[in-house]
Amino acid sequence: MIVSTTMLASCTKQTAATGQDAALEAKVEETLSRLTTEEKVGQMMQLVTDLFGTNDANGVFHIDPAKADTLFSKYKIGSILNAPNTCAPTAEQWQEIMADIQELSMKHIGVPCLFGLDQNHGSTYTQGGTLFPQNINVGATFNRDIARRSAEATAYETRAVSVPWTFSPTIDLGRDARWPRLYENFGEDCYVNAEMGVAQTLGFQGEDPNHVDQHHVAVSLKHYLGYGVPWTGKDRTPAYIAPAQLREKYYAPYLACVKAGAHSVMVNSASINGLPVHANHELLTVWLKEQTGWDGVLITDWADVNNLYTREMIARDKKDALRIAINAGIDMVMEPYSADACPLLKELVDEGAIPMSRIDDAVRRVLRMKYRLDLFDHPTQRLADYPKFGGKEFAQLALEGAVESMVLLKNAQCTMHNSQLASPMLPLEKGVTILLTGPNANQMRCLNGGWSYTWQGDRTDEFASQYNTIYEAMCNEFGEANVRLAQGVTYNEKGKWWEENEPDIAAAVSAAQGVDVIVACIGENSYTETPGNLTDLTLSENQRNLVKALARTGKPIVLVLNEGRPRILADIEPLAKAVVHIMIPGNYGGDALAGLLSGRYNFSGRLPFTYPSEINSLTNYDFKKSEETATMEGAYDYNARVTQQWGFGHGLSYTTFEYANMKVDKQNFTRDDVLTVSLDVTNTGQRAGKESVLLFSSDVIASMVPDGRRLRQFDKVELQPGETRTVSFQLPAADLAFVGYDGRWRLEEGDFVLSAGLQGVTVHCDKTYVWDTPNR
Repeated sequence: MIVSTTMLASCTKQTAATGQDAALEAKVEETLSRLTTEEKVGQMMQLVTDLFGTNDANGVFHIDPAKADTLFSKYKIGSILNAPNTCAPTAEQWQEIMADIQELSMKHIGVPCLFGLDQNHGSTYTQGGTLFPQNINVGATFNRDIARRSAEATAYETRAVSVPWTFSPTIDLGRDARWPRLYENFGEDCYVNAEMGVAQTLGFQGEDPNHVDQHHVAVSLKHYLGYGVPWTGKDRTPAYIAPAQLREKYYAPYLACVKAGAHSVMVNSASINGLPVHANHELLTVWLKEQTGWDGVLITDWADVNNLYTREMIARDKKDALRIAINAGIDMVMEPYSADACPLLKELVDEGAIPMSRIDDAVRRVLRMKYRLDLFDHPTQRLADYPKFGGKEFAQLALEGAVESMVLLKNAQCTMHNSQLASPMLPLEKGVTILLTGPNANQMRCLNGGWSYTWQGDRTDEFASQYNTIYEAMCNEFGEANVRLAQGVTYNEKGKWWEENEPDIAAAVSAAQGVDVIVACIGENSYTETPGNLTDLTLSENQRNLVKALARTGKPIVLVLNEGRPRILADIEPLAKAVVHIMIPGNYGGDALAGLLSGRYNFSGRLPFTYPSEINSLTNYDFKKSEETATMEGAYDYNARVTQQWGFGHGLSYTTFEYANMKVDKQNFTRDDVLTVSLDVTNTGQRAGKESVLLFSSDVIASMVPDGRRLRQFDKVELQPGETRTVSFQLPAADLAFVGYDGRWRLEEGDFVLSAGLQGVTVHCDKTYVWDTPNR
């Protein structure tokens, strides 16, 4: 037996932001002291790149000295965002753009420009860079190392083109299956988002927040906070969240990443409990700054100060909106199309509506970030100094991440080739003939999703032709002669993301004759943000009809789900012998899937969210026991049972694992104790595999209705056939606390059940403790 003890109180407990660097702070104060009010206001403004240049006759963007001179000299703009034309330039074009921007910024202000990009899953806005699986896939790996190394690679490639800031990671909590940005998060659980968020923060920024080297970039955590649970399920619409839940769950990933040294935070575009977050002094200043001592930058999202008077209706006009947002705690305004906020903000300062102390605090934070990124001495970098850009090392990491993220949801017994013996549908046998069908079978756009070369990812196939679609990868894996393509349903690439062409299901049914197995690649086309809103979570009728028609051929079906959120498919799931969820795996997703279907790789992903089976049962794994009401008899036939297609943490493998001998070193504990929980994990199958071990807790009795269970720790281990490993978790007793009705953290006397798989132990807290601090 091999014994492995892992300190999985992990990055959120072990890593904290370092203190301020006195020499660096002196530089910040000196620079601040020489700035005029106009220059200070300019440092607080961020405009879009397009305002600073034009396209040449070939459509290539260049900085226009006249335009840029005006913006830098007149308005003293301190920050710029976005790829020109919202489309990825080449690395060489980025070099030219950034060199011109920094030269003009230093010329007119003497302060370098802070440039930011949404590098949400790799070098999303640079041609030739590496695109990794989307964050929902990273969550599905339950592998912190993949999260961190992917962020390190992204930081390297981002800094290679002289961009020092990424608007990532996204840690909103994807707890509403309808929401169009669910795939940008690490799933529905606050602990998983905290752990992966911290891993990526450290990967992007490095170990020392005060001194970020030339291979790392600053992060912007987004979107603070509660953005992922809009009441309507539609992007940028109001959320209504119980205050206790807001602090206990939605705030937790941000607190963890701030403690890890995150340089900036982007704010939720919408409102919580009736108050826009951009106007919420308690959340922005009290919670995030004063209660933590955090000294980073709070930036708005796209034009969200304007939204305070155009959409939210809490301000009279733009000037009033600026007053509200800046006084609430905003440090930088993502305007982004006009510099007219600059004179308005100066007027507010001159009138005393915004105190100079608030302006100085905001500008101090911006300057601190620029010094921490070493922009004053190294505003640009040389691409030649980054030989790993777009290379094999990062490509292998992207493939590894895709393989570990894909989830085998179902693998029923099946007979093939006239065999009388049943065996699991997957892996597919060598020499099997395959019909590949469905709208996601032969395009790169679906594999990458939004934020891929363009905002909506709609031009991905133009930029990613060197990579393999699912069809191309399947041909490489199984032999071109053994793979037949007849999609039956295709997307209308000239229309909206959800629009489909007139289906040709009959052609797919005809093509199914003479093959051994049907692999149906279904799901969604790419989208993000508000354009990704939908009115029906059910998978499209055309796609479901395709699967139903193919099922009538009698050929076994493998469903491959390629989607950014869980689309309801309860009526076709029973028709499939196997179901694989690949989510949005990136440019190497086709290769990863083909290798998994053939058995060259083994599945190890787990669902990081709850997959619903019906629209009226959208829920999360940590639902209250009182939500599990059984059917009542008599006059009132209530049925409030929680139903789901697949649960959080579900995922199968080509091997089997057995848990045993779960132990805890303390049967009784108090607040300051750390519980050592261990269990043996054995690979009882015939091939090597990786297993994510998830440790849950259940508070048996509490003063507020307790969650049914909560994920407290996780670890991923690789085991050879017959190998046993003891997995050990260090669980601080304080992690079992919850936020009470009064908003205070409390750990209550009573029993707790700790569980992993079918194993469980009961422990007892001997004394109730209530914290007198806002955070544990």
